[in-house]
Amino acid sequence: MTWQELVDRIRTAGRYDSDAEAERVLRAVLTVLGGHVVGDERCELVRVLPAEAGALLVTQVPVTEPVTAPGFVERVARALAPLTPAEARWATSTVLTVVGAYAGGDLTRRILAGLPRGYALLFGLADLAPAA
Repeated sequence: MTWQELVDRIRTAGRYDSDAEAERVLRAVLTVLGGHVVGDERCELVRVLPAEAGALLVTQVPVTEPVTAPGFVERVARALAPLTPAEARWATSTVLTVVGAYAGGDLTRRILAGLPRGYALLFGLADLAPAA
């Protein structure tokens, strides 16, 4: 997949009016995601995504404290201000669902295993794990 194909998928999935809007959302979500996905999963995700997307991930310093899924969406909202919380959830879910589908089930499950509970829904997946 090329960067433009990824932008096109985000535009279609998110029902954005332009490539520029889809790209803005894609860049913001990947930038926030880059601080949360670490280790082998980060390296593998960088390898499977287009180079431009991978660069957004690897340039981010890993966070020192895990951030909840709502906290992740808040960070995306700040990056895309002046989005409402609902718009930020939509943007986040759009990008993470497309990225997760492109990465494949195995890698997506491993990424989710390294994140706090609650991220599965952002990736368009059911969270069937029992509450801790």
